[in-house]
Order: sequence, then C-alpha cells, then structure tokens
Amino acid sequence: MPDTAQCRVCSGTVEEFFDFGRQPLADAFVTPGQTDGEFFYRMAVGMCQSCTMVQLMEEVPRQRMFHEDYPYLSSGSSVMRTHFEKTAEHFLNTELTGPDPFIVEFGSNDGIMLKSLADRGIRHLGVEPSGGVADMAAAKGIRVRKSFFEESSALEIAASDGQADVIYAANTFSHIAYVDSIFRGVKALLAPNGVFVFEDPYFLEIVERTSFDQIYDEHFYFFAVRSVQAMAAQYGLELVHVERLPVHGGEVRYTVAHAGARPVSPAVGELLTEEDARRLTDPGTLQGFGASVNKTREQLMGLLQDIRAQGGRVVGYGATAKSATVINYCGITPELVDFICDTTPAKQGKLTPGSHIPVRDAKAFAEPYPDYALLFAWNHADEIMAKERDFRMAGGRWILYTPEVKVV
Repeated sequence: MPDTAQCRVCSGTVEEFFDFGRQPLADAFVTPGQTDGEFFYRMAVGMCQSCTMVQLMEEVPRQRMFHEDYPYLSSGSSVMRTHFEKTAEHFLNTELTGPDPFIVEFGSNDGIMLKSLADRGIRHLGVEPSGGVADMAAAKGIRVRKSFFEESSALEIAASDGQADVIYAANTFSHIAYVDSIFRGVKALLAPNGVFVFEDPYFLEIVERTSFDQIYDEHFYFFAVRSVQAMAAQYGLELVHVERLPVHGGEVRYTVAHAGARPVSPAVGELLTEEDARRLTDPGTLQGFGASVNKTREQLMGLLQDIRAQGGRVVGYGATAKSATVINYCGITPELVDFICDTTPAKQGKLTPGSHIPVRDAKAFAEPYPDYALLFAWNHADEIMAKERDFRMAGGRWILYTPEVKVV
C-alpha cells in the first residue's frame, strides 16, 4: 500500500506516487568547510483522491526556505524581465483602469513586476518575507511589507490601504502549504469585482516533459486546472480564466474571482477537457511519470560516467533551485561535474546543497571551456545558448535531460 497523508486543501486522502528520497533544501547553498548540519527531509509527492491536488507528502518549515539570505532574483533573466513587464502592461490595460487602482503582489521578490506599475504611479504593495530581496525592491522605490502573506497580514493591509483590485503572485502560491489562510486573506482583501491572479508550474507539463526537477522543497503544490477549480470553490471563489504560459518550462496563469462576480472563460473548460484526455489524474499516468524519472536518472548518470571514463570534462550551467532535485536524486558528484557556473553573486563560492559541487562565477565557464555543459537552467535554454554561442564554436556540446536525455 502507498503511503498516505491528509490533503492540505480539502482534508481528503493523499496517496504517494513517487519518492525522491533524502533531499536537502534546494536553495541552501553551503560554505566550503561548513557542510555539517545540513537540513535534509524525505521528498515524496502524492495526489489527493478527492480534489486531485498534487502535493508534497511532508512540509518543510517556511522559515527554513524564505529568509534574509534567500538567493533567487526574479530579474535575473532577460526573458523573465520581459515577461513581468508584459504582465504589468496587461494589468494596466485591464484591471487597473479605475480612478485609484490598487494591486498587491505577494512573493514580490526584487520588485521586477511592481517596478513597472510604480513608475506609472499605480498604488501598490509588495508582500515579501525574504528580507534581502525585499530591500532590493524598496531601493527601487517600491512599497514593500516584509512579511508572509496570510489572513492576518491581508486583514491589516485591507484596514490600512483598502481592498485590492488585483492580488498577484508569480511562482509563489504553489510554495505555500497553508492555502486556508491564503484564501481567507484573499477573500478579505479582494475588492468585489477584483481578481486574484497567480501563475505557477503546470502539472500536466511536468508529467509530459518529465521535468521532475520542478519538484523540490519550495514547491509544495503542483497545480492543474481541475485541482485549482476545486480549491477555489471551497473558499467561495471561482476560477474564471486560465492561460498557458511558456516561461519556466510551462506554466498556467489562473484568474480567480469572487463566486458569481465574473463569467467563466471558455478557456477553463478547454483545459479541463485536455487534462481529462491526457488522463492526468489516472494512477497509470502517475506510475508512468515515475518510470520516466527513473529512466532519465539511468541515462543521465550513464552518459556522465561515460564522458568521465573517456577523459571528458563536464561543467554545470545554472545553479538553479531545481537542479538540487536532479543532482541529489541521480547522485551527481563533483567527480562527474567539476563545478556549476552561475550569475548569482550569493551562490558563487558556495557548494550546492547535499552534493557539494562548487559554484563559480559565470566567467569561469570559458576558462577554459569544458567539453560538455550540463544545462540545469533548461527553461532558459534559448537565451543561454544564444549567449554562449562561442562555446559551441569551440566544439562544446550541451547536455539536456528534459524531456529526454540528449547531447546537442
């Protein structure tokens, strides 16, 4: 019998369908010589038999993940900067057209989306618990509250600023296990005709691309249209629109409103039909996903070991949070991957969590070029490969592992 847990959304029974074993915190890069005391947990994923929400079987305490030294920056990619600028324009043209519009973004990070709105004079508030990135946003002139978004903070915001026309979250809502408090907060803070808009990795894409590295400690939920629809309804809200997005390997932008406040877009029914056609919630589909994960591990490790046996040199590209899953589940070591280059200063000079592969400045990639580059930041493949054209010209080859292991 598979392990079970209680669903954090509807209190139904969650049945485990894959176990990634002992995993570290994905963003807990460690200082050389100070590797003792790393936090590990069992990372397994299951699906609720009632509401179909896919979720981790165990929750990592939020303070361990989101803190003063949290290293991820939303503005680190030109693709994402463009995405958030377009998102801001979308809100300006649709939801923020009244006399004194107000938008709240939780998980606002370094303020890349709110900056465009602040520059237009839009009343706004970022809610960000990670102090370092919150300070970066404040330095750009963005109004930021350093706290977690939950019912208590939402009530305080509503009392001081009034209700919001838009509540927005990008790659944040799926991180938060306590959805009951989030939705009570949204209900209190959202204006009668306002919208709660959030975008997160799409579970259908994860299954079809075998992008299992999207599963790590910070991602507690893995949303699909059916499970989000059920979740919203439980709190007197309604899923009124969905839009597929190409960023981060395939996401969906969900738009939720007060029940009955807005018509439901045909796009909702269309994606529900697609999920049913792909048998997304069938046990056989989930078992097939697990088999594909193990096949990827076997093929990737075989390739890396063969390259090393032939005297080749491999360097990782992008010390992403999701790389922790593939590195630790596959068992990739510094003997197989010399180091990982990354543009984030906070990660440079550190070691990857669990596996202790050195992280170096991006300039080290060309000093000299390796024979192969294992692309952990595969969701930015086009941007990175265009930037690193000289690597290919020098005879270097890229290793990709989603949707399948291949060398290009």
